[in-house]
Amino acid sequence: MPISRRGLMLVLSSPSGAGKTTISRKLLEWDDDLSISISVTTRPRRPGEVNGRDYIFVDATDFQLRVNRGELLEQAKVFGHYYGTPRAPVEAALADGKDVLFDIDWQGTQQLEANAPRDLVSVFILPPSTRELERRLRARAQDPEDVVAARMAKAADEISHYPEYQYIVLNENVERSVASVRAILEAERLKRERQIGLPDFVKALRQGGE
Repeated sequence: MPISRRGLMLVLSSPSGAGKTTISRKLLEWDDDLSISISVTTRPRRPGEVNGRDYIFVDATDFQLRVNRGELLEQAKVFGHYYGTPRAPVEAALADGKDVLFDIDWQGTQQLEANAPRDLVSVFILPPSTRELERRLRARAQDPEDVVAARMAKAADEISHYPEYQYIVLNENVERSVASVRAILEAERLKRERQIGLPDFVKALRQGGE
C-alpha cells in the first residue's frame, strides 16, 4: 500500500526564452501526479492561448479584488502586467498528495518561500549564453521588437537572483534538462517530512503488519 504524502510546489523560473515553459510542458506530459498552476493575469492573450488553460485573463479591477480577498498565493508585476497564483486549487492539490508546477519569476518565488517554505522546491533555469537566449526569444516570433529588447535588458537582473533557488539547471539541451528536473522531483517526493503517512506505516511494520 502506498505511503500517503503531502504534495509539493515545484517552481521553475528563468529569464524569458531560457526554456522553462518547454521544460514544464514535457514534465506535465510525463507525470499524471503533476499539474500546472494556472496564473491569473492582466496581460492580453497571445495567439493560440486559451483562457482557463494557459492563463486566467482578467482586467486590473478583477485582479485587485482577488488580491483584496486574499485569494492569491503570490503576485507580481512583470512588463507592465500583473500575474498571480490562485490559492484554493493549489492548497487542495497539496492536501491530496498531488504536486503543482509553477512557471513564475523570482518575485513570485520569494512570496511562495515566505508563505509556504516547507512545500516549495525551487529550480532556476539558466540559458547557455546571452546570444542563445536572444535567438530563442526571436524564434518564438510572439513579441514585437521593443518587447524582445525589454526582455533581453531584464534578463541580467533576473539571472542575478539564481542564489535564491535550491537547484540550478543549465539548459543547453532540453531533454537533459527535463531529466534533471525529473530527478529533482523524484528525490523531493521521497523526503521524510513529505511522507505524512510514514509514522503509521512504520508502526504497522513494527507490529508485524502486511
